[in-house]
Amino acid sequence: MTYDSFPARTTRRRLLYVLAATGGLTVSGGLGGARPATADAPAVAGGRARAVLPARAAPVRPRALLPDREKADEIREEFVHAWEGYKRLAWGHDEVLPVSGRHREFFAKGHPVGLSIVEALDTLHLMELDTEVDRCVSWIKSRLRFDVDADFQVFETTIRLVGGLLSGYLATGEKALLDRCADLADRLLPAFTSSRTGMPYRYVNLRTGRVSGATLPLAEVGTHILEFGTLSRLTGDARYERAAKRALRAVVERRSSIDLLASRINVESGQWADRAGIAVDPPADSFYEYLWGAWEMFRDEECRDWFRMFAAALKRHQVEWVDGLLWFKHVDFRTGALIGTRQSALSVAVLPVGGDDELAADYYKSWTAVLDKYDVIPEEIDYRRLEAVGTGNALRPEYANCAFQLYWTTGDPYYRTTAWRYFRNLREYHRVRDGYTVVTDVTARPMTKGDHCPAYVFAENFKWLYLTFSGAPRFDYAHGYLSTEGKVLQGLRRNGAAGDG
Repeated sequence: MTYDSFPARTTRRRLLYVLAATGGLTVSGGLGGARPATADAPAVAGGRARAVLPARAAPVRPRALLPDREKADEIREEFVHAWEGYKRLAWGHDEVLPVSGRHREFFAKGHPVGLSIVEALDTLHLMELDTEVDRCVSWIKSRLRFDVDADFQVFETTIRLVGGLLSGYLATGEKALLDRCADLADRLLPAFTSSRTGMPYRYVNLRTGRVSGATLPLAEVGTHILEFGTLSRLTGDARYERAAKRALRAVVERRSSIDLLASRINVESGQWADRAGIAVDPPADSFYEYLWGAWEMFRDEECRDWFRMFAAALKRHQVEWVDGLLWFKHVDFRTGALIGTRQSALSVAVLPVGGDDELAADYYKSWTAVLDKYDVIPEEIDYRRLEAVGTGNALRPEYANCAFQLYWTTGDPYYRTTAWRYFRNLREYHRVRDGYTVVTDVTARPMTKGDHCPAYVFAENFKWLYLTFSGAPRFDYAHGYLSTEGKVLQGLRRNGAAGDG
């Protein structure tokens, strides 16, 4: 998920795989050793003390999900509604403004890169909208070039464009997509290689290689290895994965004595720019996700062990229960002292780590309580009061993401029921004549709408929902793996047959 619509104080994405000694998107293992409830995380729910559960045997994921065709078709229809609005009003541009009928560029003004097209590729493939896939591939082959004299944000470029071109290639086998992807990654590499510490600068000029932005969020430092590792394996060029791994190691070496990380770091000095250990919240979230992902996708044992170390520390210092609901407090990363009780909507995408894992399920239920209260989940809440403190909703997909993951690993119909409620509210409150748009105040009645459809809508919201209900034949439910931006990096099938990855 992306930070683009978030206020600077709480920018972007999610800890995809909740605090566990083992776990991840391709789920295997449970939460690790049991720990008695303590004063820091005792939690009473329904009058009983809660503790972290011991590890369970890894669940066997189904080879397919039983489809609910009627609901899957409704979800597909709404994706098509949003997609047709983009095509009609903003084709070739990064994002559509569906209320005013205009468009905007995401990375650099005056330099469109067809972001929504790239984001949509594997969703279109999974939904068997093959004419639209061909349209997108044709545009990419004829129009998309990255010799752009402008500063691009490295993190967003990696998860959205590199990831989108990779999944598009895996879906179609079109070598032009892989070539564009490698060219783009080559242009990003100076952000890593120019850094004394190995942690990337925030921006790089795609034409000149000039870098800028020395202080950046943790997630932006450490959310590259899945895309870069996949690219290295497809091209045989180890530079990409090596750069991403070096950045991860540089962060790990700067952990506190209690094995927590702060949220922002200067990549030139290697010094932390704040003291906030924010656990599942952005802008730290996907750093942890990608540690586990490197193990799941590439069997990187070092990343697996780093994940386990941080997961144990997060559970030790940051779990908090309030009125029977599970949350993760913000603490001083050096001491564990409480510094905040806000939680981001992006953190709802904490995913199951053992199929029936109680901690993951309880966190989802906490956010379901927020959905119950507001119908659309606000950007940020104060969890001790269960009140919105950031009242908009930038078409956030994380709740649907988590619902899919939990249903995928448990088969519990509760997750389909709640995912369907999310979809119905999405349709009721975000739909406009020419697509879908953000909500500016979920507490108002009627809810007030803005004028922006983020490109990640085409990569995430409808894809998570469709995978939940469709039993999509082009997705390998037994072995699939999706990135933090919802890109299928493993488990795509081409026209029903097993494809690359």
